[in-house]
Amino acid sequence: MFQPGSIGLSLAALAFAGAAAAAPVAGPDQGAWTRWALNCQGCHRPDGAGTPGGAPPLPGVVAAFLTVEGGRGYLTRVPGVASAPLGDQDLADVLNFMLRRYDGARLPDDFKPYTAAEIAAGRKAPLRTDAARARQQLIARIAGDHP
Repeated sequence: MFQPGSIGLSLAALAFAGAAAAAPVAGPDQGAWTRWALNCQGCHRPDGAGTPGGAPPLPGVVAAFLTVEGGRGYLTRVPGVASAPLGDQDLADVLNFMLRRYDGARLPDDFKPYTAAEIAAGRKAPLRTDAARARQQLIARIAGDHP
């Protein structure tokens, strides 16, 4: 039998279950995880799988951008990063957290964490309409199909 408010309760239960898929972290990454949960996982989903036709998947993919020219800057310029309602240092912390959480095994040995200055620079040249094209070019470089 339908109970008033039961749909809202069911939606809340589903949201809680989804949040559990990306269990919170403790320690130094806790703040970055919280900012990720509030600002990023709505599109990238708690497990980082992304949304079809929207935010791309992260696991096993995102660190590869750090291996090609232009890839590091690209990650600071994509619309979701460049327009995130976070300060530059908070956003750098989130990007570093995301790289470690979703593709840490593939981080380059010489990886240097993003800085607030890098985020600020990327935000000055956001990829508003050409993010998908830039992504495809970088993926071609990663695959070795394009210089």
